[in-house]
Amino acid sequence: MPVQQFSDLVRFARDHSPFYAELYADLPPHVSRITDVPVVDQDAFWAANTLSDNRVLTAPLGEAVVFKTGGTTGTPRFSCFTREEWQEFVTAFGSGMVDAGLRPGHRVADLFYAGELYASFLFILDSLAHAPVANVRLPIGGGAPLESTLATIEDFAADVVAGTPTTLCRLAEHLTSAGRQLPGVEFLFFGGEALFDDQRRLLSAAFPQATPRSLGYASVDGGLLGRPVPGAGEDTRTHRPFAPHTLVEILDETTGEPIREPGRPGRVVVTQLYRRLMPVIRYPAGDRAEWTDTEGGAFRILGRAEEGVRVGPVSLYWQDVTNAVAEADTDCRVTGMQLVVRRWEGRDGLVLRLATATAPGLDAPDQDAAGLEVLAKEVVTGLNTARPLYPDSVATGFVHPLRVEWVRHRDLVVNSRSGKLVRVLDERPTA
Repeated sequence: MPVQQFSDLVRFARDHSPFYAELYADLPPHVSRITDVPVVDQDAFWAANTLSDNRVLTAPLGEAVVFKTGGTTGTPRFSCFTREEWQEFVTAFGSGMVDAGLRPGHRVADLFYAGELYASFLFILDSLAHAPVANVRLPIGGGAPLESTLATIEDFAADVVAGTPTTLCRLAEHLTSAGRQLPGVEFLFFGGEALFDDQRRLLSAAFPQATPRSLGYASVDGGLLGRPVPGAGEDTRTHRPFAPHTLVEILDETTGEPIREPGRPGRVVVTQLYRRLMPVIRYPAGDRAEWTDTEGGAFRILGRAEEGVRVGPVSLYWQDVTNAVAEADTDCRVTGMQLVVRRWEGRDGLVLRLATATAPGLDAPDQDAAGLEVLAKEVVTGLNTARPLYPDSVATGFVHPLRVEWVRHRDLVVNSRSGKLVRVLDERPTA
């Protein structure tokens, strides 16, 4: 599928998609600037993009591949690509892997997840197959037993291991708990989630010679978003748009106006110039970002636009907890975390599930358990200081006090379909 001009894409979508025809009903016959058309409302988009009586697609489903999306907590949604669109997608993404460090002859273990209409395993495998450099592909998958995964990596002397940060960390914990390392791995290609400092420490212990690199920024619904930036160092959040396939905008979260200056956060909106069956035009990607180099088009991903949890009257965000743990954990004991919301005795409560190499009540010596207890108190104190409404709500009896639950990394709950960490678990009963 050749890349189209923006005006041609808008005209095609308007002529063939009932959803876009309605969205653009008040526009003049010809538009050329991206700001001439409105940003898509995601709720309306997915309400129209249904399995039956679909109003978004520009043609009946006669030749396509269908994948399911929806993240770790959202309602599953379906995204369609024609044969030509999928090939364009994976070819462009495969070229970006060279920027991540892929070299001729690299042996790459694909530990992403497959099945149930999930895309990541096939997407990475196809992207490697269409990359501009020769490589050896090892389609292991994220659901394979850890021992057999390690055996394959060692038997084939894999240079690169690719997976979600959560999958890579589970493999690393399995290695370190057995006193083993894989020094032959050169790169850890990750995607689907951000990589945090606590995870880097765990990965470094298991893969002492490996450099973590983002293999690229993409999604099943949004499509191509950003390719790695060579020379970005350890800032794996920095990417640049997949020109000419993709137009990336960063919009002010209040006014909706495009942001052009560096260092000013906003929400990411994407337009795909190679997709016609399911047009993606000024579609919110669900992330926040900031430009780092407006001339070169580089941007830094800042996290999900709304990634947090409501506990009683209090809103807490993932970054709040990350900051509190980072400030308190000076000895680098925490290797992962998860927020769990529960309800008992008529009130909500938040449990910070923190992973460490030794967990009190499991296998921690008394001295180490005492140290972790001190660390837990410091984390809770830091979070209460950052979000004073929480301790105020505890004092008034609206919510239970924050508490920490120590676990091993393998005990953190992941999405069974994607292998991604479920950052927020809401265990409150619903009617």
